[in-house]
Amino acid sequence: MKAFISVDMEGMPYIVIPGHLGIKGTLYEEARKTATKVSLIVAEELHKNGFEGVVIADSHGTMVNLLVDELPEYVEIVRGFPRPLSMIAGIEDCEAALFLGYHAKFGTAKSSFDHTYSGGSINKLEVNGVEVSEFLLNAYAAGEYNVPIILVAGEAQLLKDDVKKYAPWAQTVALKHSLSRVSAKSQSMKSIEKELRKSVNNAVNAFKRKKAKTLTVQKPVKMGVTFLVSHFADVAEMLPTAKRVSGLKVEYSAKNMTEAYRTFELLVLAASGISSILSQLV
Repeated sequence: MKAFISVDMEGMPYIVIPGHLGIKGTLYEEARKTATKVSLIVAEELHKNGFEGVVIADSHGTMVNLLVDELPEYVEIVRGFPRPLSMIAGIEDCEAALFLGYHAKFGTAKSSFDHTYSGGSINKLEVNGVEVSEFLLNAYAAGEYNVPIILVAGEAQLLKDDVKKYAPWAQTVALKHSLSRVSAKSQSMKSIEKELRKSVNNAVNAFKRKKAKTLTVQKPVKMGVTFLVSHFADVAEMLPTAKRVSGLKVEYSAKNMTEAYRTFELLVLAASGISSILSQLV
C-alpha cells in the first residue's frame, strides 16, 4: 500500500506571522523545521501501520519548504510549482490521503491566515454551488482517483467548519486554535506527536475496515471563481469556457474535477501574471 500526504503550512503549530511563511521570512527556517517534523511523524506512523511507501506533496507557496536531508527511504517527495494538480500532485497511485497543516477558507473569523488557495487573488471558490476550502477542493479532486481522506491535521476552525461536516469519518488533529488571523495557541510538540501517532493509527484501522469514504461531485462540474479585484476577472473571462457573471466572478464547467482543478490553477496563475505586469507599470 502507498499513502499520500499533502502538506500546507498555515495550519501548522506555532506558525503565526507572515515571517514564518515565505522563503525570505525572518522565521521561515523555524516553520520549515516544524512542518518537516509533523510530516515525518505521520509518515513514520503510516509506515509502521503497513504502508510500504509514502508520497509527500510539499504544497505551500513555492512548494519547496520541507527539509529533505533526512527523508526515510520509503518516502517520495513532490516539490516545486507550478505543477498539475498542485497540492495533490502524486496522489494518482495511492490508496489513502492525509492533509497536514491545512487552514480555513477566506473570510473565516479569527482563523490563522484564512485564505482560499491564493491569498493574493481569490475571494471565494465554489464547486457545484458549494463554497470550498483548500481541504474540500483537494478532497473532491482526490475523489476523482478514488482516494479517501483519512486524516486532516490543521487549524481547529477548518476541522469544525469543513472536515466534520463533509468528511466525518476522517480523523482530525487540531494543531492550533487561532486567537486571531495572526495568533494561535498550540500544544507542545511532544503532545502533538502523541496525538498524531494515535490518530494515524485510528485512521489506518478505519481505512482497513473500509470505513473511509471518498468525496465525489456531480459531473459536469460547475466552478465559480470570485476574485479579489475586477482586473483578475477581466483576464479570467478571456478563457473561452469562462462566463463573466459579475464584476469579480467568473464561472466555467468541466467534465470532471481534474479538469476543473487544472483550469482553476490556470486562472490563479493568470491573476498572478497580470499583477506582475501591472507592478512594472508604476
